[in-house]
Amino acid sequence: MLELFTEINFWIPVIIVIVIFVAMAIKIVREYERLVVFRLGRLIAVKGPGFVLVIPIVDRIVRISLRIVTLDVPSQEVITRDNVTTNINAVVYYRVVDPNRAVVNVEEYAMATAQLAQTTLRSVAGQAELDELLSEREKLNLKLQGILDEATDPWGIKVTTVEIKDVVIPEALQKAISRQATAERERRAVIVQAEGEKQAAGKIADAAKILNTEEGSFYVRLLRTLPEIASQQGSLIAFPLPVELKHLFPVAFDKNKKDEGGDKKKK
Repeated sequence: MLELFTEINFWIPVIIVIVIFVAMAIKIVREYERLVVFRLGRLIAVKGPGFVLVIPIVDRIVRISLRIVTLDVPSQEVITRDNVTTNINAVVYYRVVDPNRAVVNVEEYAMATAQLAQTTLRSVAGQAELDELLSEREKLNLKLQGILDEATDPWGIKVTTVEIKDVVIPEALQKAISRQATAERERRAVIVQAEGEKQAAGKIADAAKILNTEEGSFYVRLLRTLPEIASQQGSLIAFPLPVELKHLFPVAFDKNKKDEGGDKKKK
């Protein structure tokens, strides 16, 4: 009996050690994760997802997420190429595509990517003018993405998108830009008005030519204008005189023409 009790006491710690060993060896890896396994300091494989077995004590694992990471780049004070001081911030979206390189080639890839994004944002914004920052953000976004993607490629990181969120400029400069925009709108309004008057003058000239080709056309136009005059408030009296009445005084018209011709000859 004593021997049986002694044997049981011997196997209980062994069983407990085996259970602990198996529990430490079993790893459950999610679909969006990978395990980078080092055995005695040597990289052996990337495992997952699902059920994974490792050797406790001998193996060391690093769990890497493959999901897209949203990195908020804090506001950076920048002096643009045209010597304007401004604050600019951005957001960077990236993900790990090669867990091996993300662990082996760089220490704390997330911090390294964040620092690189800040310095790149200051560099690119400093090479651009203020007008480019305000109106050509898409071009700057693509430029930032290309630089970051190329720099982080040895780390096994893919930068998918970079977006400049906000550009803060001094209040005095905002007022100057507002005045410039107002002046530009007024200039366009004057140009549009002048173009309209030019086109209207051309149409009026064409209409005058057409009215001159037919007798009585001016009188018809006059009759159509009378309702517009009558609708206006006031004491204006309009008396239409037919243009055809000039034929009743042919002698007077001929005399005036002769007098005008004689005066010209005398001169």
